[in-house]
Amino acid sequence: MRLIFYLLAGVLSAGITFGLSVVIWKLSMRYRLYPKIRARDVHTRPTPRLGGVAMFIGIAITVAVASQFSQFHLVFARPGPVLAIFGAALIIVLIGVADDIWDLDWMTKLVGQIIAAGLLAWQGVQLTSIPIVGGMIVLSSYAGLLTTVLIIVLVMNAVNFIDGLDGLVAGVAIIANVVFMIYSWILATSMAQAEYFNLASLLTAVLVGACVGFLPLNWHPARLFMGDAGALLVGMLMATSAISVTGQVDIASLQYTKQLAPAFIPILLPLAILVVPLLDFGLAVLRRLRAGKSPFTADRKHLHHRLLDMGHSHFHAVLIFYAWTAVVSVGCLLFLFIQAAWAVTVIAVGLIVCTWFTIAPLTKRKAVEAAVQLSTSRDAGSAVASRFDRLDEASDVASAGAQDSAEMGAATDAALDAVTAAEAVPDDRPQKKASGRA
Repeated sequence: MRLIFYLLAGVLSAGITFGLSVVIWKLSMRYRLYPKIRARDVHTRPTPRLGGVAMFIGIAITVAVASQFSQFHLVFARPGPVLAIFGAALIIVLIGVADDIWDLDWMTKLVGQIIAAGLLAWQGVQLTSIPIVGGMIVLSSYAGLLTTVLIIVLVMNAVNFIDGLDGLVAGVAIIANVVFMIYSWILATSMAQAEYFNLASLLTAVLVGACVGFLPLNWHPARLFMGDAGALLVGMLMATSAISVTGQVDIASLQYTKQLAPAFIPILLPLAILVVPLLDFGLAVLRRLRAGKSPFTADRKHLHHRLLDMGHSHFHAVLIFYAWTAVVSVGCLLFLFIQAAWAVTVIAVGLIVCTWFTIAPLTKRKAVEAAVQLSTSRDAGSAVASRFDRLDEASDVASAGAQDSAEMGAATDAALDAVTAAEAVPDDRPQKKASGRA
C-alpha cells in the first residue's frame, strides 16, 4: 500500500506545479518578464522562462506535506540529507533564474553548481560504492565526494543542454523517472529497508509529478519555459536519486536469480535513463573543444537542432527523443523481468525502429532529389535539383549560373510541380535555421 502514498505525492506535486505555472505565466506576460528571442532559439514569440520556479515550489511543498505522514518517517529520520537537497535545489534555482534574466557567464554558473553538489555530498548524499558483478568497489570519502560532485554537475548540464524544444525535458524526465521509480521500488521491496531508498523514491515521485504539472503549459507551442532553473533542477534531482540508490546497492543482498537480474543493472540503469542528455552533452563538449571554445559556449548544433534541420517537425523531433529514452531505459529494466536474450532483442528492435524514424526525412528527401534530377534535362535541371539538395556543393555552384526558372522549359517545370505535389516537401530549410533556439 505504500506505493499509493508515492502516487498521492506525485499527484499533489503535479497539481501545485500546474497552478503555480499558470500564475507565473500570467504574471510574466502581464509584466513582460521574458527575455528577447536569441538567434539560436526555436520559438518565434517572446516566452517567459520562469517555469522552474513553479516546479521548485511544487516539489518543496509536496515534500513538506509528506514529512507529516508516518509512512515517510524513514526519509526524515535524518533531516540533514533532505535539507541539503533543498538547499542545493534553492541554489540551483536562484542561479538559473539569474541566468535567464541577466545571462550569467559560464564560470559563475559552474561555480554555483559545484557549491550545490558539494553541499549534497557534504551531508551524506554521495556515492560511497560502485556495484559490480560479484560485489562492489568501496570508494574512499575523498573519492566519493569528488565523484559525486562530478556526476551531479555533469547530469545537471546534460539535462540543461537538451532543453531546446517545447516539452522535451519534461517529457524525457517523466519517462526516465517513471522507469527509475519502478526500479527503486523493486529494490526497496527486495532489500532491507533503508532511508536512502525511500528518499530516492519520494524524490522521483514528486519530480515526475512536477514535470506532469508543468507539461501542459510547456507543450508546443509553449506558453512557459522551465528555463535553466527548471532544467538544472530536474538534472540535480535525477542525479541525486540515482546516486542515493546506486551507492547503496549490495549485489549480494539482492534476492533475484542471475537469470532475472543481471548484476550490472544497478550501474547501467542510471546511465540508461540519461542516455539522451549525456549523448548530447558529450557531443557538444567535443564539438566546442575541437573548435577551441569553452564547453559551455552556446551554439545551434544540438541533437534537437539537427533533427529540425533534417526535416522533422517540432512535434516529431520531441517524439523521437521520447522514443529513444523509452527504448533504452525500459529495455534495461526488462532485464529484471525476462530472460536476458529477450531483453536484448527488445532493445535491438526498438533501436532499429527509432533509427529508421530518425533518418526517415533524409531518405525521403533523397528520393525526391533523385526523381527531380532524373526528370530534368542536364542543362536546365541543375538549378532545380539544387533546390532539393542543399548539401550538394557542386549543385549549388552550378545553380549560381543557371537561368531563371521561366527559361528552363515546360518539361522541367512540369517535372518539378509533379514531384513537389506528390511528396509535399516544401523548401523551408533556411527558415527553420533562422528561427532556432537552444
